[in-house]
Amino acid sequence: MSQTLTTERLVLRAWQLTDSEDLYLYAKDPRVGPIAGWPVHQNMEESAEIIKNVFQQDHVFAIELKETKQVVGCIGLLIGENSNFDLSDQEGELAYWIGVPHWGKGFIPEAIHEVMRYAFQDIHLTQLWCGYFDGNIQSKIAQEKCGFRYDHSTDLQYIELVDEHRIEHLSHIDQATWQVQFATQT
Repeated sequence: MSQTLTTERLVLRAWQLTDSEDLYLYAKDPRVGPIAGWPVHQNMEESAEIIKNVFQQDHVFAIELKETKQVVGCIGLLIGENSNFDLSDQEGELAYWIGVPHWGKGFIPEAIHEVMRYAFQDIHLTQLWCGYFDGNIQSKIAQEKCGFRYDHSTDLQYIELVDEHRIEHLSHIDQATWQVQFATQT
């Protein structure tokens, strides 16, 4: 399982089935999942199944607030063939979301910075990719704050989980660029 990472305000740790209540609290909000390409959770049992079948894997972290010990979001790396993109085994896709009450508080950039450090220093990836669907301005801004730069946009594609066609915008950062821009700050 993934190791535990910490930042000033956050603990990034492995998901536990006991987190299903916290997950459901945020994942039932229609402003969270659909903009990220996944459906609203219908009940706590569904949230538990998502934890068990999707989130409990290496390099996927529950975002826990140090102050309250509440799980408020998710961040993870999908490496190589586990990614939604065509990546080598030395590249990873960074994916994340956070519950609405915590939007605009800087938690996602804080978590992204630590997962980038983990990706480049601890597991030695060479490049990270991020995507956001057309209209998800918050995600675009978070990626830009963390040094990701626009690379390309996809053609209109079918997103099965939400039964919609969308354009996705991809950005990336490589290890050398991260080293120059951010490594001295950690």
